[in-house]
Amino acid sequence: MAGPAPAVAASAAASQSPPMQLPSPFAELVKGSSGLEKIVLRGARNCCAEIYLYGGQVTSWKNDNGEELLFLSSKAIFKPPKAIRGGIPICFPQFGTHGNLEQHGFARNRFWTIDNNPPPLPVNPAIKAYVDLILKPSEEDLKIWPHSFEFRLRVSLGPSGDLSLTSRIRNTNTDGRPFSYTFAYHTYFSVSDISEVRVEGLETMDYLDNLKAKERFTEQGDAIVFESEVDKVYLAAPSKIAIIDHEKKRTFVVTKEGLPDAVVWNPWDKKAKAMQDFGDAEYKSMLCVEPAAVERPITLKPGEEWKGRLVLSAVPSSYCSGQLDPSKVLQG
Repeated sequence: MAGPAPAVAASAAASQSPPMQLPSPFAELVKGSSGLEKIVLRGARNCCAEIYLYGGQVTSWKNDNGEELLFLSSKAIFKPPKAIRGGIPICFPQFGTHGNLEQHGFARNRFWTIDNNPPPLPVNPAIKAYVDLILKPSEEDLKIWPHSFEFRLRVSLGPSGDLSLTSRIRNTNTDGRPFSYTFAYHTYFSVSDISEVRVEGLETMDYLDNLKAKERFTEQGDAIVFESEVDKVYLAAPSKIAIIDHEKKRTFVVTKEGLPDAVVWNPWDKKAKAMQDFGDAEYKSMLCVEPAAVERPITLKPGEEWKGRLVLSAVPSSYCSGQLDPSKVLQG
């Protein structure tokens, strides 16, 4: 990567300070919705991404045509402690209701800080637009989840517009105790019409159906299509999954590392109407496909570190007899 990570101090209290310029021509710290601070990454041509310090959450990813690729609800509430509806919320240290904490854990509604001096990651000199964030537990967090940790997140835009999120979680307990957690990148994709979307790469996979008390089933059929509410955790999912949007002739490729599972979710009409921060008809224009570690929690001993990575790319759809050519995307 070009040079060290941006050396800017930021904190939860930074929302009171004027906007600050990151010492990089490719990253800028600005005010976002409700005065919350966000980092804007600018890649090649018109590619860009936005990341809020609140939640360490990516809320926007645009391609070189300026088209928004992530879904953000028109009713999203940018007011702590409410989580932001859309983009890529980070579920940690708990996914969903797989534990005793609040739904999806607390990382998504905490203020993260810009990481001045992150431990090095493998470098790609072509990636110049990136930011490093860090989350450590507060005294209040330690009361509800009594474990010390450092959660480092790097968000970067590649030269072709790919968006990557790399999470590193370290157990910093000083009492010798290990801890376990579940995790997900709760990625909301923007789609033209959910009824025109199919997901490939999860065929024949076992899954837990959250609509049927987490009962285990095996996926049938050639690809996943959507005709009603879906909330499934696919187990031991492949490293690449394709989301094919027929109307936009666009395919999202989801590449994951260190995250064995994949959650697929769409609330459909009834649940959409019940959510305060979600438009009644917005279920038609979104789909969540979420790299995750759900079935088997990750356990870290003191000093151990876990790394999980998500890479998103958007490519023109490639068809072979009306279907995606897997050799070009899923195995390419």
